[in-house]
Amino acid sequence: MNAAQLDTDVLLVGLGPVGAALANLLGRYGVRVLAIDKATAIFPKPRAIVLDNEALRILQLAGLRDGEFATIAIPQVQYRSPLFGHFARINSGGIIDGHPTLVSFYQPELERVLRDRLAQYPEVEVRLGMELEDFVDDGHVVKAKLKDAAGQTSQVRARYMVGVDGASSLVRRSLGLDFEGRTFQQDWLIVDAVDVPAPIDHVEFVCDPRRPTPRMVAPGGRQRWEFMLRPGEKPEEMEKPESVRKLLAPWCDSERIRIERTAVYRFHAREVKQFSKGRCFLAGDAAHITPPFAGQGLVAGLRDAANLAWKLAWVLRGQASERVLDSYDTERRPHAKKIINLALLLGALVMPQNRATAFAVHGLMSLLRLLPAGRAQLEDLKIKPQNTFDEGLFWRDRGHERLRAGAMLPQGWVRPANGDQAVLSDDALGLQWALIGFGVDPTTALPAALIRRWQAAGGWIWQWCQRSQGQHLAPAARRLEALDEALLPRKVPLGWVAIVRPDRCVLAEGPVAEVEALLRKALALVAPPAATPPAVNQNLQESHHAA
Repeated sequence: MNAAQLDTDVLLVGLGPVGAALANLLGRYGVRVLAIDKATAIFPKPRAIVLDNEALRILQLAGLRDGEFATIAIPQVQYRSPLFGHFARINSGGIIDGHPTLVSFYQPELERVLRDRLAQYPEVEVRLGMELEDFVDDGHVVKAKLKDAAGQTSQVRARYMVGVDGASSLVRRSLGLDFEGRTFQQDWLIVDAVDVPAPIDHVEFVCDPRRPTPRMVAPGGRQRWEFMLRPGEKPEEMEKPESVRKLLAPWCDSERIRIERTAVYRFHAREVKQFSKGRCFLAGDAAHITPPFAGQGLVAGLRDAANLAWKLAWVLRGQASERVLDSYDTERRPHAKKIINLALLLGALVMPQNRATAFAVHGLMSLLRLLPAGRAQLEDLKIKPQNTFDEGLFWRDRGHERLRAGAMLPQGWVRPANGDQAVLSDDALGLQWALIGFGVDPTTALPAALIRRWQAAGGWIWQWCQRSQGQHLAPAARRLEALDEALLPRKVPLGWVAIVRPDRCVLAEGPVAEVEALLRKALALVAPPAATPPAVNQNLQESHHAA
C-alpha cells in the first residue's frame, strides 16, 4: 500500500474491541484488511465489564487463548429489593462450551491483547490517528477518502467496508440508515474503583426505586458501581470527588479506595433496520446499542464479528457466492433485537419508577420464584434468547433435528487422532467448514468427486467418536475422540452427520444415508458456479492444522 492510493479487500472503520476482534478473524482467514481509527491510543478506562461464554468462544475463534487477558468468573447475579430482600437471582456459575458462563474483565487489557495480535497477520494493516471523511459505493468497490492527524488525505479502494465506529457511526449516518429506538431519560453515574476492601465476588442489582444501584467485581482489585441520579442532581456536581465518595460511603470505606473512573451517561436501546447496504456493513454499537442490564452489549458486537468475518473471507477467496452476505442481516438483526428486549425487561426489574411499581414487580418476581418453571426462567438463564437463528444460511428438515440447524454446535474437549494433547473442539476443527460424522466415517457414502468439491470449497471431513470406537477411516476423514459427553448428546444417534459452518453454526444435519444429498445441497447453497479457489487457501488450511 502506498501513501496516495490504498487498495484492500476490507476497510474496517473503527478499532475498538469489536473492530479489533473482526480484524483478527479476517487476518486468520488470510483477508487483506485496512483497519483505521481516529484515536491514536486505546481508551485507558474500563467501559464494558462482562462477557459470557459465547463471547469467550468467539474470542477463542479469533485466536485468543485462555489467560491472555484477566477475567473473574461470576458465580451469580443477585437482585435485591428493600421491600422483598433477594427476590431473584441468576445462576451464572458453571461451564458452557468450554468457557465460564459469565466473567468480568478489564476492557483496555482486552483491546491491547487484540491489537497486539494483529501484528502477526501480514495482510492486516492498522492506521491509527486516521479517520474516514467520506466514501462512495459504486457497486463494485467502495472508494473512501481518509484523513490523518496531520490533515493529509489518502484514497482507498476496498471490496467491502465495515463500520465498527460506535454509536455515533459516520458510516451508518452516511448510508442514510436511521438509528431507531429510544434513549432513557435517567442519568447514571458510573464509578470504577480500585483497592476496595472486602470486594464482592458477584454481580448485584440493588433495585431501590429511590436510587437503583448495580455493583460488580472486576479484575485488578476493581469494583464498579452505577448510581441512577435523582431529578435535580446535576451530572457535573455528582462527578465531583466529594459527591462520589459520599455515594460510596454506605458500601465501603470510601476514603481508602482509589477512584479510577467516573462518567455520567444515559442508556440507549437502538438498532438500524438493516445491518448492511450495498458493499457496506455495520457491526457492534454502529448497528445496535443495548442497555447494560443484560451484560450483552459487547457480546452482541462480537457475535456480529464472528458471523460476518467468515462470509467475507469465503466470498473474497472465491469460495462462496456474494449472496451469502445477505444472511448477515437476516441472522444477526433479529437476535440483536431479542437481546435489546431482554435488557429492557431486566431494566424494568432494576429501576422501577416508584415504590408502588417496585412492590408490584418485585412481589411478582418473588412469587414466580416459588414455581419451578418461573424460577428456571431467570435462575437457569432460560430467559436469555438462545443464539439460534430463525432464518438464514441453513435449512431444517422436519424429523431431522438432533443438533438443530441454525444453532451453534456444542463445544467440548477432544483428542485428535494425530496427537495426545486434548484441545477444545473449535481449535481442532480449525477455520474451515466441517462435515462431521458422529461415530461414522461420512466419506464411505460419498463419491470421490464430491469429496474433492467439498475440499476445494474449504471443507474438511471428520469422524467424531467416543473413546471406545476405533473404526477404520478412509484417507479423506480426520478422526476426533470426544472426551466430553456434550459433544455427542444423547439425542444425536451414531450414524448422524452434520455440516457445520466456520462460525460453528450447524448448516444442516441428517442420517449418514442422506449425506450425499446434504452435501450437494450445501455446496449449491453456498458456492458460486464453477468456483475455483486459489491454491493459497489449501496452504492456509494445512498450515493451521499443523499449528
